[in-house]
Amino acid sequence: MPRAPRIQPKKLPGAGTGQAAPPNILGTVAHHPSLLEPLLRFSAALAGGVLPRRSSELLALRAAWNCRSPFEWGHHAVYARDAEMTADEIQRVAAGPEAPGWSELDALLLRVADQLHAGQDVDDETWEALARHYDEAQLVEIPFVVGQYTMLSMVANATAVPLEPGLPELPRD
Repeated sequence: MPRAPRIQPKKLPGAGTGQAAPPNILGTVAHHPSLLEPLLRFSAALAGGVLPRRSSELLALRAAWNCRSPFEWGHHAVYARDAEMTADEIQRVAAGPEAPGWSELDALLLRVADQLHAGQDVDDETWEALARHYDEAQLVEIPFVVGQYTMLSMVANATAVPLEPGLPELPRD
């Protein structure tokens, strides 16, 4: 059952008008105005990054799952559909990299997100496998994506940012 917000999100222009409105987490961060603009710039840089969208969304969803963040999961489940992930794939993210049906690359990305979550590092074998698929700019971006959505999951969870109606729920353990 969702918790009541610990900090009521500020109403931003367009809020309450549907999925195109600013997400509630921005209304929460708006209580600290000097963080909002830099967060938006960094988020935009990652959204327009060098990783394929599917790769970014796999990493973001796994970070949201590892942090058990209903807010980040709900938003990234929608973004993952826009990145041409199927509903089955999105749900399977919760089962992890060993679940049947993943390509070698998809399983690798999920494993990277798990390693970063567990130890804030990637082992040499996994890094070498990543380097066979991604260039150096993409390799730098991978931990930034996981870190960004881990950080946002922490903010959303700690402040109990409410998930907007109609967004997918975090799968059950």
